[in-house]
Amino acid sequence: MGEGMELSGRRALVTGAAGGIGESVARRLAAAGVRVLCVDIDGPGAHRVARDIGGEARSVDLSDMDAVDRVSLSDIDILVNNAGMQHVAPIHEFPPDTFALLLRIMVEAPFRLIRGVLPHMYERGFGRIVNVSSVHGLRASAFKSAYVTAKHALEGLSKVTALEGAPYGVTSNCVNPGYVRTPLVEKQIVAQAEHHGLTPDEVVRNVMLGPEAIKRLIEPEEVAEFVAFLCGPNASFMTGGSHVIDGGWTAH
Repeated sequence: MGEGMELSGRRALVTGAAGGIGESVARRLAAAGVRVLCVDIDGPGAHRVARDIGGEARSVDLSDMDAVDRVSLSDIDILVNNAGMQHVAPIHEFPPDTFALLLRIMVEAPFRLIRGVLPHMYERGFGRIVNVSSVHGLRASAFKSAYVTAKHALEGLSKVTALEGAPYGVTSNCVNPGYVRTPLVEKQIVAQAEHHGLTPDEVVRNVMLGPEAIKRLIEPEEVAEFVAFLCGPNASFMTGGSHVIDGGWTAH
């Protein structure tokens, strides 16, 4: 997809856009001519990215549903639900409030944003919804009950959106990366090391990359490139899918 060509004139909202995958997605869509609204709880980070790409920024706590509902969605053509968080603990020690928090950020907030953008997309006969899921939307790992539950739920929401949106030219897909080189993963490495009694290097090599055939972390730009493809015209027949970028993890 050529830069500044295929998506010129479209407007996108990207959550978690202050860093990691979200920042890379925002930059890649802007390069394709999209006007991007960068949403993140990290307001300064979102504004930094927006300034760089000629977009807009909004500081939003996605765990606050009233704040989510106040985001203006009337002209959004592309929605990328990317924001997320992680907490690692055995189920019997997992804080219930933290479990609920993860589901609000990674399931209820995407639902409300999708609900808000669909009327405009239906009216225009075009819409692209990309939900940044995970290999954990398809597989489970111990000590990640909230994250795995949320990503599985996001998969279901995405599929229902695909079925309802199809008659109106709206597609909905999940992107399912393995471990991506982001600040979120760096925090996971530390948490996993504590729970497994391993060094951080051993966690990356033996725990995170153990199931993968390609033994390296994925770069955020690689995920962003596929997200951009799903937003373009050449992906108009791709909907309801879960598209793995996992170095062969799910091939097992």
